[in-house]
Amino acid sequence: MTDASDRSAARGGLLLGLGAYAFWGVLPLYFRWLGGLSALEILSHRVVWSLLLLVVVVTALRRWRTVRAAITPRTLAMLAASATLIAINWLVYIWAVNAHQTLAASLGYFINPLVNVALGVAVLGERLRRWQGVAIAVAAVGVVAMALGALDTLWISLTLAVSFGVYGLVRKVVAIDSLGGLMVETAQLTPPALLYLLLLAQRGAGAFGAGAGTNAQLILLGLITAAPLLMFAAAARRLPYSSLALLQYLAPTLQFIVAVAVFGEALRPLHFLVFGLIWAGCAIFAWDSVRAARQRAIAAQPA
Repeated sequence: MTDASDRSAARGGLLLGLGAYAFWGVLPLYFRWLGGLSALEILSHRVVWSLLLLVVVVTALRRWRTVRAAITPRTLAMLAASATLIAINWLVYIWAVNAHQTLAASLGYFINPLVNVALGVAVLGERLRRWQGVAIAVAAVGVVAMALGALDTLWISLTLAVSFGVYGLVRKVVAIDSLGGLMVETAQLTPPALLYLLLLAQRGAGAFGAGAGTNAQLILLGLITAAPLLMFAAAARRLPYSSLALLQYLAPTLQFIVAVAVFGEALRPLHFLVFGLIWAGCAIFAWDSVRAARQRAIAAQPA
């Protein structure tokens, strides 16, 4: 591959990555737009319509043979675990947005990259660089401060951070590509989601069918779920990990802005302390990731 094609791939990856994280950052606006729907109903529609879209994508890309070849009993069991984790993550996130706790949700996704590092050390035996340890320690002080002053919302942040962190760990070790894995996960979640929606419809309590506008909103949940995930997967193939490490802070930053500027959630003195510490930890982590990547690049150059 030439330097020009490398630069083109990097630019494309950067745009895809920015698009994915920006999408996730403003997603609370869509959930709030859905109005009074329960988090479980939104989640169920998100799963069902995502599966239909993924079937179309896998068919269009002619990837069914690859997906079938990767499925083994062990893979199915691991993807069942990851599906459960992502369902918990989505459910808590949607509930938090609708319960006016978007600030707590954004804090969870600020903590998440640091949870990933901690899991890598504890589970995968990865070695922690000095500045990564400093970053985790600084962020941990912020979490402790949150625990001492806002225990009522701490569970939201920690549930989102840990569930997505463990989800990423499972997906890292499972032997299937991102599109196939997402397809199988969604297929496993669809039966209970569809059953719940059918029960709602039977009781006349479901939102689907209330009108063309509402139906369109619910169907679009499939697109807004699958599209950023597919964009992220494409970006990950084109960008170095250090670049993705920097981009991942875009989503919680946008969530923070939406919570304060659009939803009017109040910022307390504790929030300034906690977010200040978390942002400091994230900044140290990002700086160390870029520094380490540059050192590897220099070391790889011929003498």
